[in-house]
Amino acid sequence: MGPDPAGDWTQALLRLLAATAVGGALGLNRELSDKPAGLRTHALVALGSALMAIIAVQLADEGGRVHVDAASRVVQGVIAGIGFIGGGVILHKDGRNVQGLTTAATIWVAAALGIACGLGLWQTAVMTVIVVLVVLVVGRFVEGALKRYRRPRPDGGTSRKE
Repeated sequence: MGPDPAGDWTQALLRLLAATAVGGALGLNRELSDKPAGLRTHALVALGSALMAIIAVQLADEGGRVHVDAASRVVQGVIAGIGFIGGGVILHKDGRNVQGLTTAATIWVAAALGIACGLGLWQTAVMTVIVVLVVLVVGRFVEGALKRYRRPRPDGGTSRKE
């Protein structure tokens, strides 16, 4: 089943609000983790992506047919363009130590969630935001346990505790 047409303004508004909500959910997690891009950034990225998807759908021809190639180009453009925002939260610190990759990844996912909402793919968006939040929450505990299990080596690497 493909995307639903978004010609109805109520439908478009619901899609925009849904995108803002799922993006905000990811951003809330980042905000609570005190990361550089939080609730507003993620919500706006998802909202903007949904808007682009809705515009692509609303450009259907007179027969109401959505041109998949046009929608596909919009998706490609959003995903490629979002790299600039994601790149802005990645920081290099102390030479090889890189920070912000997870936040950059959540911004990328927020854009994809916005596209899904904009195209009316509600179930996909809801399932994805749940999976992402599980990864973020459970992943933090797993990473913490791994860091406690490993100890620093004199050369800057890590080794298991013995």
